[in-house]
Amino acid sequence: MAKKDTAYKNQFLQEKYDSLRIVVPKGRKADVEAHAKAKGESVNGLVNSLLRADMGLTQEEWKNAQQNQTDDSAETTIN
Repeated sequence: MAKKDTAYKNQFLQEKYDSLRIVVPKGRKADVEAHAKAKGESVNGLVNSLLRADMGLTQEEWKNAQQNQTDDSAETTIN
């Protein structure tokens, strides 16, 4: 049953989210984690908040970005 739960979660994440990998200088990971914790956020939450603010987006705009973009991956039928 746990395997099904994991597969479902992975499918959901793949459909709803894009993933980024960030790198920091060796020895800074713990500093970043402590900084995020001190602000009451996860590292992911902190990065999202910083990016959203830097891009000048409201929280609603940030969350609904997919709805505001055109779907370039849609197939087009040529008649």
